[in-house]
Amino acid sequence: MEFQLLGPFAARHEGRRVLVGSRRQERCLLAVLLMHAGRVVATERLIDLLWDGGPPASARATVHTYVGRLRAALKPYEVPVETRHDGYVVEQGRHRIDTVEFTSLVGQAAAAAAGDPDERIRRYDDALALWRGEPLADVADERLRTRLGGGLAELRLSAVEQRSEAQLAMGLYDRVAADLTPLLDEHPTRERLVAARMTALYRSGRRAEALRLYDSTRTLLSAELAIEPNRELRTLHARMLRGDPRLDRPPGPVYAVRVDDQWLPWSTSGHPALEFCNTYAGWGGDPLPGSDWLRGYAALAVWAGHLDLIEERTVTRLREQALREPAEAAAALGEARRFRTDLYACLTDPQDGRAFKAVAGVVEDAARLSVFSRGEDGLARWRPSSSAGLRLPLCAVARDAAELLADARRFTVRACPSPDCGWLFLDGSGRRRWCSLATCGAKRTSDVR
Repeated sequence: MEFQLLGPFAARHEGRRVLVGSRRQERCLLAVLLMHAGRVVATERLIDLLWDGGPPASARATVHTYVGRLRAALKPYEVPVETRHDGYVVEQGRHRIDTVEFTSLVGQAAAAAAGDPDERIRRYDDALALWRGEPLADVADERLRTRLGGGLAELRLSAVEQRSEAQLAMGLYDRVAADLTPLLDEHPTRERLVAARMTALYRSGRRAEALRLYDSTRTLLSAELAIEPNRELRTLHARMLRGDPRLDRPPGPVYAVRVDDQWLPWSTSGHPALEFCNTYAGWGGDPLPGSDWLRGYAALAVWAGHLDLIEERTVTRLREQALREPAEAAAALGEARRFRTDLYACLTDPQDGRAFKAVAGVVEDAARLSVFSRGEDGLARWRPSSSAGLRLPLCAVARDAAELLADARRFTVRACPSPDCGWLFLDGSGRRRWCSLATCGAKRTSDVR
């Protein structure tokens, strides 16, 4: 059973529309229970919502009658409406509720802030595609929609804003400018939306439109709210007026080198396995947006080629294959990130048996997928076989990790103590405390994109 609350109320079973509740108030009551799925809604609360503080004397009996009818209508679809204490609850079962799915997808997108921006945008797209209009558009009046769906409406706007910022970082300026136009018609004083559209217009070569948008927003804020634009919007406007060249494109990371079309971190440790761990900044602190340099599979493949773990022609082939097989590429990237986490734990804590076992499993698998061949320089070396497919960069770094773990140098591995960095380096002298970046990796989340 599928319930749609983001827009006109609808219930569907196997794609077909199902009539649930012959009265508008019955459907509204069910919608309230679905919006609180898994939580008991007290009868008094239902009465207050359905009659907006002015219930008839028979309200409690009417709610009881509505619940009885809903139970009968939903029973064939195994969606129980249960009585709990002095209230009712619809448990989260196999049925789908679009508000629950929407909230979950937005949360997943936010959690992916440090990962692949393509994946983050996709999850925001999936969430926003569920939005068909004002929640409960045909079963609740405006006041009730605000009471029930105000949080969802705010979450939607926040999701649009964050998606727009991710799109701007990827250069999708025309799409941002187009997508935000109807939303700004509805919310013309939403300054974060204004800033995103101004930036998109400016980077699309439409500077005059960007400046006019600021002027109209400033006039509206002054007339309706008697305030000036916030500092961020004023600063953006000033930078546009003076033609700040840094506005033309997203700024490059501070501690980075450009390889092909990817930003990669500087090489600092002297060993490929450590450099792999150093594709993440901030190991010692909480996960921060922008800390992960392996934003997508392309970055992983280019990084492996840059460190000479795989050949350049192999990088090109892998990137082309990843475009044809996005699900497999995402799985390979996810496995590489998990290996990186286990390898970091293994290198920083030699007593971590769980981490070593996890690393060993990948290393053994990589060994089975390796061939011994002679390179153009006449030297023989182990290389991952093409049969590894999109896992080839992972297999390559796993072999280097194995060699380091089997070398006494692994006991000279140190981690930069800054919580904003944590990068690994070899310290044979035993005297170094910090990594070779004097400023210690990503001091600010904006330093790494």
